[in-house]
Amino acid sequence: MRIVEEIVGKEVLDSSAVIIGKVKDVEVNLETNQIQAFIVGKGGISEGLGLSKGETIIPYNMVSKIGDKMLLKSREEGVSYEF
Repeated sequence: MRIVEEIVGKEVLDSSAVIIGKVKDVEVNLETNQIQAFIVGKGGISEGLGLSKGETIIPYNMVSKIGDKMLLKSREEGVSYEF
């Protein structure tokens, strides 16, 4: 999917603009062709070398906006999440 290729590698920011990591992969429901979740890597040198396995799965409904970067919803918007 072309849209998946455009999303992988984007930086993910929480609602306070703190960098969470970068999108490593996208989970798509193949029956409906809808995005279900994003797999975000923690980043850093160890991940670049393939040594880090720290990943966070972010459901699609937690995303506020996707542009040059991906912005997550704030807790005030009714979303609860932990990193």
